[in-house]
Amino acid sequence: MGFMTLLTLPKVRGKLTARAPLAPLVWFKAGGAAEWLFEPADVDDLREFLSALDPQVPVMALGLGSNLIVRDGGVPGVVVRLGKPFAYARPDGEQLVCGGGASGILVSSTARDAGVAGLEFLRSIPGTVGGFVRMNGGAYGRETADVLRACTIVHRDGRLETLPVDALGYSYRHSTLPEGAVVVEAVFEGTPGDPAAIQAEMDRIAAAREESQPLRSKTGGSTFKNPPGHKAWALIDAAGCRGLRHGDAQVSEKHCNFLLNLGAATAADIEGLGEAVRARVLAATGVSLEWEIKRVGVAK
Repeated sequence: MGFMTLLTLPKVRGKLTARAPLAPLVWFKAGGAAEWLFEPADVDDLREFLSALDPQVPVMALGLGSNLIVRDGGVPGVVVRLGKPFAYARPDGEQLVCGGGASGILVSSTARDAGVAGLEFLRSIPGTVGGFVRMNGGAYGRETADVLRACTIVHRDGRLETLPVDALGYSYRHSTLPEGAVVVEAVFEGTPGDPAAIQAEMDRIAAAREESQPLRSKTGGSTFKNPPGHKAWALIDAAGCRGLRHGDAQVSEKHCNFLLNLGAATAADIEGLGEAVRARVLAATGVSLEWEIKRVGVAK
């Protein structure tokens, strides 16, 4: 696809990169480039940029890219990536104030050091605060909705707004946050706890995850949502898809709800494999699997 040759972009203090390859920034290590990649210096830099940017230009936030297929033709418009200035977590009593670029590991470790329990499950969500606030990320029986108190977003037009958790329309792996809005900060709340006990729970979660998931592979995490009353992996297994290949993309032998890039898979290979799995599961069980992985951009 041909990107617009030269978008006229507002001046920034952060970093703007044209035709920035996104494959190195996502877990699958596949896919095309961003027309523009913007790494803002701070919240004001982001606000000023978005308010001055042509409203027709699409904007997408990118976290750690752990649950994302970037199609091979790339992503038109501007991809916003919150870097170091947004990777913070500060304890405040039983609450933690966290930047949108903070990882689940940073949040849970900071909570442990501050003696705040209840946030251990964030250790196992391979993303940033911005990503799991938007998607209501969860694991091991808990989800973001259980611990989030409020989040601050920058709207596509540059407006800053702080929303309480009940304004986010949370359901399973879903929120009603507007498209193009970027989560820049979130407040999580736990309960008082003993750092050693918190660490033990984090270790238990990490071990369970290591045992059941292909963490050392190029993957995208859970591919499909669990349908009501079912586990996606069990439906995929029952439909005979364990180990199924499409080019260099493969259904994991270790956990059927994970797709792998064995080396040279294109985004089209990975997405095509996912659609083949959906078709087989539908034919075998009558259940239509819904993608949990977000697929963005355009095909080549």
